[in-house]
Amino acid sequence: MPRFPQPPPMRIGAREFVWGQRTYVMGIVNVSPESFSGDGAASVRAAVAHARRLASAGADILDVGGQSTRPGFEELDPEEEIARVVPVIRRLVKEVDVPVSIDTYKAPVARAALEAGASIVNDIHGFRRDRKIASLAAEADVPCVIMHNQRGRKTRDVIGDIEAGLAKSFEIARRAGLGRSQIIIDPGFGFGWTEEQNLEMLRRLGELRRLGRPILVGTSRKSTIGAVLGEPVERRLFGTAATCAIAIMNGADIIRAHDVKEMAQVARMTDAIVRGWPR
Repeated sequence: MPRFPQPPPMRIGAREFVWGQRTYVMGIVNVSPESFSGDGAASVRAAVAHARRLASAGADILDVGGQSTRPGFEELDPEEEIARVVPVIRRLVKEVDVPVSIDTYKAPVARAALEAGASIVNDIHGFRRDRKIASLAAEADVPCVIMHNQRGRKTRDVIGDIEAGLAKSFEIARRAGLGRSQIIIDPGFGFGWTEEQNLEMLRRLGELRRLGRPILVGTSRKSTIGAVLGEPVERRLFGTAATCAIAIMNGADIIRAHDVKEMAQVARMTDAIVRGWPR
């Protein structure tokens, strides 16, 4: 597989992320009781306590989301989503020394979260659902994770479809004045793909290195793991670990995880093999 140069470092909040040195872990903070993973917090206090545990366990970024995005989810009004996430973000930026991300595809929610102190936006539609998010990020000078979402789209070639979708997101960003250097890409594991296509995505992940941007992969506890192992969501830890190790071997820079302590160890061990062990 051809080797591509690492993207230059990126500042997220007060921290500098140097790509290629190690794999970073994004901890999932669900403020959505209907979340598929069963870990959705029902109160601000519970969400903040969970986020603090994730930070202590090794999370490099805390990704706060109030809208469930599982298949068939019921969409919230932006006002309700804001009411869920903003109090949590306000607390976290004061109490935890870790950059806070807002997981949303709605511009009003992104704006409120950035005003509350979030320092990166994670958009599962890659600006293709609400283009205003790109403009908001450009105005606030914050990075964005843009995901390719295959739901409702015809599939021809997994990596080709991902690249085509991300190209459209890059163009929206360019028109909004958001520099390519501010973008992290996510291929969208579990969003509109069959189990076989999700597995192919991980096998071929390294092909996305040619886009020249850091890669985030989110496989944690997802249904493809359940399909392969025949396990319910609460027993997918080892399957998640395998997918994270393979993703890192194939070029992932960030893994998004519910089980941060365990996946931080997976990342550290895989990094020692893939990137070298500095002792």
